[in-house]
Amino acid sequence: MRNIEQDRGGRQRTGGRVRTALLLAAASVVWTAGVGADEPDAATQAHAQKVAITVCGTCHGPTGNNTQPKYPRLAGQNANYLVAQLKAFRSQTRGDPDAIGYMWGMAGELDDVTVAALAGYYAAQRALPGPARDGALIARGREIYQHGIPAEGVPACGSCHGPDAHGLQDFPRLAGQHAQYVLKQLASFQSNMRNVAVMHGVAQNLRLAEMQAVAAYSEAQP
Repeated sequence: MRNIEQDRGGRQRTGGRVRTALLLAAASVVWTAGVGADEPDAATQAHAQKVAITVCGTCHGPTGNNTQPKYPRLAGQNANYLVAQLKAFRSQTRGDPDAIGYMWGMAGELDDVTVAALAGYYAAQRALPGPARDGALIARGREIYQHGIPAEGVPACGSCHGPDAHGLQDFPRLAGQHAQYVLKQLASFQSNMRNVAVMHGVAQNLRLAEMQAVAAYSEAQP
C-alpha cells in the first residue's frame, strides 16, 4: 500500500515532515532539560531521538506513552533497566515471545552508545498514568503489591519495584504499564520462558487471578 503522504501531493508530504520535526523538537526539550555532563553528546542524542520517534515509536509511541497494550510503555522507565533489556534483546538472551518475534531483530544492529542514548531518552520522558478500571481488582492488587502473599511465599512487589511502583535502580518501573503487558510478562516468568530466577520464584506461586490483580494495580498507578 502506498504511503498516504505520497498519494496526496507535496502539501501532505510537507505536513508529514513538519509533524515529525515538531515531535523531535518537543522530545528534545524534555530530554535535554535533564542532560548532565556525562550524558551522550548532541549528535548521539539527536540520532537516538530520531530512532525512537521514527522506528521505536511505531510500537511504543514517539515519547514512549503508547496506547497499544501489546507493547510496553517506555516513558519514565529506568535507564539502567532499559540498557540491560536492549542488550539482552541484542544478544538474544531474553526469550519471551515478543522478544523473539520483534526485539531480537530490532536491537540486533544497535551499538552500546545508541543503546545508552535510547535508554536516556525514554527515561527522561514524562510517563502518563494508565486507566483505573475494576476497583475491587485494583484493591486486591494493591494488597499483593504492598504485602505479598506470605502463605504462598510471594514477597511484596514494592520491595524491588518501589512503594510507588516507579522502580528501584535496576528494577523496572511498573506504574502506568499496560495491564495486558504486565500479565504477559508474569506468565513468561512463570513458565521460565523469560529466564529471570528472582521473578520465576515470585511468579510460580501466583495464580492467574492474582497476576491479573497486580497487573491492574500497576496500570492504575501514576
